[in-house]
Amino acid sequence: MADEILKKISDDDEQITQDLADKILKKFRMTMNERSERKEENQMTIANILLTLVVLVAAGTAVFYFIKKKKEAPTETKMDVDDKTYTLEKMREFVKRRLDEITKVNLYDIGLSEEELKRRKNKKYELKKALKGCTYGDVNDKKYVKELIFDLLSKEYGVNEANISKAIPFDIPSLLTPQDKFDILIYMYKKDFGYEALTEMIKKYKLAELKYVEGETKPSYVITSQEIENIFEQENLQLNFTDKLSIVVQRIYQHYKGYSSIDEVRDMNIDGISGGVSGLPESFLSQVAQTSDADYLTQVSEHKVPRACDSIWIFFQGKSIRLAFLSFGTEAELKRVCQNIYKYNNPGQLSDTNGYKINEMKDGSRVVVVRPSFSETWAFFVRKFDVKRSTLEQWFKGEPGCEDSIELLKYLVKGARIISITGEQGCGKTTMLMGMIENIYETMNIRVQETAFELHLRKIYPTRNILTFRETDTISGQEGLDVQKKTDGSVNIIGEVATDPVASWMIQAAQVASKFTLFTHHAKTFPNLVTALRNSMLRTGVFKNEKTAEEQVVQVLNFDIHLKKDFRGKRYVERITECIPIEDKNEYTFDHRKEKTLEGKFDKFFDNATHYFEKVTDKQLYTYRNILEYVDGEYLITNPITDENLRGMRENMDDSDLEQFDNFVEKHWKKSIKTENVEEKSMPEVKRRGRKPKADKQTV
Repeated sequence: MADEILKKISDDDEQITQDLADKILKKFRMTMNERSERKEENQMTIANILLTLVVLVAAGTAVFYFIKKKKEAPTETKMDVDDKTYTLEKMREFVKRRLDEITKVNLYDIGLSEEELKRRKNKKYELKKALKGCTYGDVNDKKYVKELIFDLLSKEYGVNEANISKAIPFDIPSLLTPQDKFDILIYMYKKDFGYEALTEMIKKYKLAELKYVEGETKPSYVITSQEIENIFEQENLQLNFTDKLSIVVQRIYQHYKGYSSIDEVRDMNIDGISGGVSGLPESFLSQVAQTSDADYLTQVSEHKVPRACDSIWIFFQGKSIRLAFLSFGTEAELKRVCQNIYKYNNPGQLSDTNGYKINEMKDGSRVVVVRPSFSETWAFFVRKFDVKRSTLEQWFKGEPGCEDSIELLKYLVKGARIISITGEQGCGKTTMLMGMIENIYETMNIRVQETAFELHLRKIYPTRNILTFRETDTISGQEGLDVQKKTDGSVNIIGEVATDPVASWMIQAAQVASKFTLFTHHAKTFPNLVTALRNSMLRTGVFKNEKTAEEQVVQVLNFDIHLKKDFRGKRYVERITECIPIEDKNEYTFDHRKEKTLEGKFDKFFDNATHYFEKVTDKQLYTYRNILEYVDGEYLITNPITDENLRGMRENMDDSDLEQFDNFVEKHWKKSIKTENVEEKSMPEVKRRGRKPKADKQTV
């Protein structure tokens, strides 16, 4: 039994020993396998690293040789020169392609030094900015782009004295079109007169005069192709290569980034320019075709009948003059100009649902653009306001009696009177308003409300407290005027009272919100002005009764300056009118008590009854009289200003102006305001009440 037990223990020990040996052997084999695998992995990692290094070196070498080859490559590519190479169309395509390449090149791929990279980036940024700004009417950006085009054509494209005439036949005047001749004339005049070039040409050859055109029975303001050709022959201009290339550059620029045929004309110092406002629109051609009038269709196809794209008009010194020698060429070109000319400051999209846009250009010009179906054709209107010359002296132009007229206007402004400037379109209301603002005292803060920015007062008076608001798609003129109440303004200036809410608020603001107000309106007479303002207040619901509304208007309005433009384009101040409210007096009498006869009593009674019915049915709230008139080419000061307005004006003037104003009044109306005011201010003698003092006995 014991032997069996010992044998069993011995067998168990052997089994345990065998198992332990197997485990140790297995562990050893696993360890050896892991070491072998790790060794293989290390070998593979080293191989991968070496292979990656080889690939990177090869790629770097390839990039190096590619950049080196690109830098050493010539910038000019060999062109296939043919008869059409130096035409305006081919050169415009080249300029467009090269400028596109310059603005889109990736400077980091060229391998430039840090300093050169920074310089190239700045140059690229300037070009992009100029290409964008020149479409907004910025003459400096336009000059920059034209200089770059000049260099591209002369240095890269190979334009020289021999081939430049293929673009414009400078050497053969008979082949020049009227537009070619005008471009040459305006370029040469611009070298001598700058932006007064067109004005000087018109004045020198008296182009702004009424004339009869062939086929017309009535005279009109027009500059014809024949006149341009005659001027070109008389001038006999001599052009060098630089002049010729500059003219070609302008022609390329105006069809690439400019405003087509009006590009140079728009920059001139004129009152305005418009296009698409006359001629036959394309939509009319289908209507004409239905009439089967073959002769008329032939004339249209041969451009004998003016089209809408042939319509270019300038506004020069109050006259609308048609430039019959200029044309946009196609309806598409007119459309392109209309779509680009209003884009400054992103005013929104001109679409079929929103058929018009009112905006300003970068030089301060006001631009209005319309399109079908709102209008029958694409059209634009640009109005320019010469900020530097907007003074009262420039407006009156030295006519007889202008000195006294200018003095009177200055005193009305310094006297803080509420003044309206009225007249038709284009008579100079905005220019007059800008000239009057010069006389507002420096201590007064000015707040302006406009439809589009036109006055640009901060350009003239950069140190004065002036802020201008305008209407937007989301902010109405009424809301803008409400905001002005909270901006510490002393003087409210409203560019144009064109809507009922603005007219209503203007009357309310003139009563309480500001010291005084200046505004413009399109009324033709003074009663029309009062009626229009009264009706605006009624339509906005401020008042329900006509008499009450009219009474508020005449209590606020002090003076009206009415401007006029005759058919010759001459602009002048027709009159300055003072509004005189009529006080409500008690005109009833008791004279019937003194009458002894019944007939006499009835007469006195009916007199009182007549006064009553006049007040109830046709009560006169105001009267008016002219204090200045334009008679036979001379300004005359006529009726005197009422004492109430004279006192109000004196209260708002400083001491230096006060003395001059008193002398002005005494000179023209033989009135001494100073003595009148002293008499009014002197206190009457105070009477004592009670017993009289006892007289001295000696005196008695």
